[in-house]
Amino acid sequence: MDAYITIQFAEIVSTVFYTLLGVVLMGLCWWLINRMAHFSVVKEIEEDQNVALAVLIGSVFISLALIIGAVITS
Repeated sequence: MDAYITIQFAEIVSTVFYTLLGVVLMGLCWWLINRMAHFSVVKEIEEDQNVALAVLIGSVFISLALIIGAVITS
């Protein structure tokens, strides 16, 4: 029974670690997008209501999530 509890604890710890790693990588990518753009991304999406930019940023984050998820599970 102790081995089962140890395995469960290890799985919980690894899940929390990889979740935090994924969130940090997403934040880093958002920071990079903001630094590389020659304009304010937030202003373009919120104030100017640039739907194309919002879709582009959303697709970037979805693709990053798929890549990070595939790396974590392999």
